[in-house]
Amino acid sequence: MDRKEILSHVDHTQLKAYATWEDIKKLCEEAMKLHTASVCVPPCYIKRIKEEYPDLNICTVVGFPLGYSVTEAKAAETKKALEDGAGEIDMVINITDVKNGDYDAVEREIRTLKEITGEKILKVIVETCYLTEEEKIRLCEIVTRAKADYIKTSTGFGTAGASLEDIRLFWEHIGPEVKMKAAGGIRTKEDMEAYLQEGCERIGSSAAGKI
Repeated sequence: MDRKEILSHVDHTQLKAYATWEDIKKLCEEAMKLHTASVCVPPCYIKRIKEEYPDLNICTVVGFPLGYSVTEAKAAETKKALEDGAGEIDMVINITDVKNGDYDAVEREIRTLKEITGEKILKVIVETCYLTEEEKIRLCEIVTRAKADYIKTSTGFGTAGASLEDIRLFWEHIGPEVKMKAAGGIRTKEDMEAYLQEGCERIGSSAAGKI
C-alpha cells in the first residue's frame, strides 16, 4: 500500500487542549499537501479554517473527550459545527449510560445527532479502553441500528487507544453500511497500513506528516 493511498484515509488530527492557530495552520497546510481525507480539529477553529482553507474537508469533535455532556448540548455543538463549515462530526457516546445499562439512551442520542448531520458524516466514538467485550458488541449493534456512518475506537485521550483486536471485533458485529475508524496511538506508516488492511476506512492520527 503506497503512501498516497494510506494518506487518503487519514483524518489529520490536532486536538490538544493547547493547540494554537499556528498549530492548526501547520496541520491544514500538511493536509493540503498530503491530500488527507480531512483535518480533525477543535470546534473553535472550524470557522477560521473554512475561511482560510475553503477546500479542506473539516472534521470536528462533539462531547469530547469524556462524552457525558447531555444530548441537548451535543446537539447544539453539532448544529454550530455544521453551520461553521464542518463536513464530518466525531461524537463521543455517554459511557456512563453504557455502564448503567441504558443502551436505549445511547441509541437515542446517536439517532438525534444523525438527524442533525443528515447527509454529512457522523462517526461514533465508543472509547474501547473503558468497555467490556460484551459492551463493545452491543455498541456495534446500536451504532448500526442508529444509522451512524462510522464506529470509532477512541478519543486518544483515554487510558488506551486503538487495537487490531477491537477492529476485528467490530468487523464481526457492525452492519454492512457502517464503516470503521481507528484512532489513538497510530503513529507509523506500518500501523496505518495494518488497520487499513483489517478493514478500516479511516485512521485518526496526528502523524500523517511524518510518514
